[in-house]
Amino acid sequence: MTKVEVSFQHLPTTAISDATGGHTNLRNEIRPLADHFKIAGRAVTVRLPDGENGAVLEAIRAANEGDILVIDAKGNTNRAVAGDFVISLAKGMGIQGFVVDGVIRDIAAIRELDFPVFALGTTVAAGNKNGGGQVNIPIAVGGVTVRPGDYIIGDVDGVIVVPQQDAERIVAAAESKLEKDEARAQEAYANGKESIIAYLDKVLGK
Repeated sequence: MTKVEVSFQHLPTTAISDATGGHTNLRNEIRPLADHFKIAGRAVTVRLPDGENGAVLEAIRAANEGDILVIDAKGNTNRAVAGDFVISLAKGMGIQGFVVDGVIRDIAAIRELDFPVFALGTTVAAGNKNGGGQVNIPIAVGGVTVRPGDYIIGDVDGVIVVPQQDAERIVAAAESKLEKDEARAQEAYANGKESIIAYLDKVLGK
């Protein structure tokens, strides 16, 4: 894991969102299957034809350890891009997680695998494997463009894309934001209600 990835692992998505101006947040319908899931790594992108999932296997084969599969399933909620078997293959290859603009299935078994999946939800129907998908091309997921190698950070609050060329700058800005938030909290809570009133009056210009 690179220094940037380690930094992203320790930063909340809220601070990263503030640092990016909120322009690369995925739509909030893409949610983690469990609240404790946290991901931060490089994107391997997958574009799927409607209802298909064959290219997911190609992406698993192409990914490096610690990568995150980001799957453009065009918001299809009828057919799954993966079930527990495919997820177990990804976990065995050292892939860090899935971010899916679509749905998965076998949710109970996937939760037992404790593998981070962020998706629109679940379905009972398997995806087709008629071919036609593409791997490691620019895609659109959750209303945001994702390019191969971009940083993907996700936690219980949501998922953010950080273009790889901006990563160091965004890390520094997010860390600075956390420091300012801590200083603000110390000021506001220093003396109970009295300091809270003083802080509010300062912000409100009274």
